[in-house]
Amino acid sequence: PAASLLYPYGLAQRDQKNPKLDDGTSKKLSLAVPFTFYGKKYQALYVNNNGVISFDTRVNQYTPDPFPLADGRPFVAPYWADVDNVNGGDIFYRETTDPTLLARITEDINQYFPKIPFTATWAFVATWDHVAYYGSTTNKGNTFQAALTTDTKTSFIILNYWDIQWTTGAASDGDAETGLGGTPAHAGFNSGDDTNFYNIPGSQTDAIINITQTSNVNVPGRWVFQVDDFKVTGVPTEVPKVADGKSCWL
Repeated sequence: PAASLLYPYGLAQRDQKNPKLDDGTSKKLSLAVPFTFYGKKYQALYVNNNGVISFDTRVNQYTPDPFPLADGRPFVAPYWADVDNVNGGDIFYRETTDPTLLARITEDINQYFPKIPFTATWAFVATWDHVAYYGSTTNKGNTFQAALTTDTKTSFIILNYWDIQWTTGAASDGDAETGLGGTPAHAGFNSGDDTNFYNIPGSQTDAIINITQTSNVNVPGRWVFQVDDFKVTGVPTEVPKVADGKSCWL
């Protein structure tokens, strides 16, 4: 069922919540287990309101830049855009070893990557719940999630896109009424080494609004990547197109 796309989140899961602050971030979050990303082990991360999980430094930047970034910031961008949770929505996160969740994540990874032996022993789940965009004059909200998981050797990141209603904040030249236009959201991974990166198809184009319909694991709205030694698998060969002024996937 579609409702199972998102892993459980919210206060009932003992999630923490980011402050209501435009371009805000979490505090520095020390991890109980190191997470390996592009060959480097990280023991801390930040959950940034603007749709980014970063490893070395906070990311307050609200208009996305294309990857690779020249400044060496390693991060994953589930949906990098000008989120304003003062206008609406919440950003939740937790580090967890809950056996029920780990079993579900393990089952998912085993299904998508049957040749890689994997049993999740740790996860970090961050969820942007119906978050608004900067300058919004509507109640449009985006709901998406990133789950980091490891067995201490192999690492995966699962990106879940449940409901995407806007692509751009007003300060990124987006339309305040529609949340579209300007410099749209970016989704992908930046290693921090100027060379290795991945852009999810449609990033920084109007077509990114259709990310709820796309996937590299045949589950609409879900993208999954092995990230300890980053590998891209199962990427659709079709490129998102825009027709008749409306974004669509052909």
